[in-house]
Amino acid sequence: MKAVSITEHGGPEVLRWAEVEDPTPGVGEVVIDVVASALNRADVMQRWGLYPLQPDWSPYPGLEVSGRISAVGEGVTDRQVGDEVCALLTGGGYAQKVAVPAGQLLTIPKGVGLAEAAGLPEATATVWSNLVMTAHLRAGETLLVHGGAGGVGTTAIQIAKALGARVVTTVGGAEKAARARELGADVAIDHRTEDFTEHGPYDVILDVVGGDYLERNVRSLAADGRLVVIGLQKGLEGQLNLAEIVFKRASVHGTTLRTRSKEYKAEVVAEVQRNVWPMIENGTVKPVVDRTVPMADAAEGHRLMEAGGHLGKILLVNDGSA
Repeated sequence: MKAVSITEHGGPEVLRWAEVEDPTPGVGEVVIDVVASALNRADVMQRWGLYPLQPDWSPYPGLEVSGRISAVGEGVTDRQVGDEVCALLTGGGYAQKVAVPAGQLLTIPKGVGLAEAAGLPEATATVWSNLVMTAHLRAGETLLVHGGAGGVGTTAIQIAKALGARVVTTVGGAEKAARARELGADVAIDHRTEDFTEHGPYDVILDVVGGDYLERNVRSLAADGRLVVIGLQKGLEGQLNLAEIVFKRASVHGTTLRTRSKEYKAEVVAEVQRNVWPMIENGTVKPVVDRTVPMADAAEGHRLMEAGGHLGKILLVNDGSA
């Protein structure tokens, strides 16, 4: 098979579409013939060498795919060859085939195309695990979502609204702000010209930015507020006023889904299948796809993501597989 290899750390030009060894399913795993994968910020960080890989992870990027099962490993009884699925991965999605634990598989939601479904697992699992399982977002609370134009952001806006929250989001530019409001955001802030602290306080903040947003995030929290940091786009360090934490009874969570155990991921995937898939099938939550790019031209997809002009997911599609 072919996969996208990272030949060295650097810009998009280091990505190469090359022949690699076919995967085989281990115990409790299946192999998927990949129709499509989707870009995530972690893929870009991996390419730059800023996301250290664990020994048992695939060296190829790609945290989610959709496709058809082509092989079933020992111990898998509820899946069979030919099933159309999408899946949450630890890596390896930029390829023609990938092995994945059966517990990380999802059915394709009714009304969603097979290639389009590739952009669902990572965003929905990230949003549900952080907003609901970690921050316990409740109806009537106010949520601030940073990066509301990205794959996680567009999903978070819609799921939070479906849960009955008031949603505020930050985006870059008037066009993205308008689109965020179309997706359900009550307030869309252009971070280039407005200060999000003026629209608080917030019961929950979902932060993909990191860095110097930390101090302003904590200052903007309501009493008993919860800040969940899931990204580090603006750096690894920020100032923290402990008095703000103590007197607000606030909590700060740092989480990443990729490093979790397969058992935890299976739990999240089951929660998503049970709670988010009905929202997608009834039209409450809609996949947001900016564009598709051939898998063999993953470098172009990375250039588009780093340019920052996209809204929602950028998909990588294998030729002739959809």
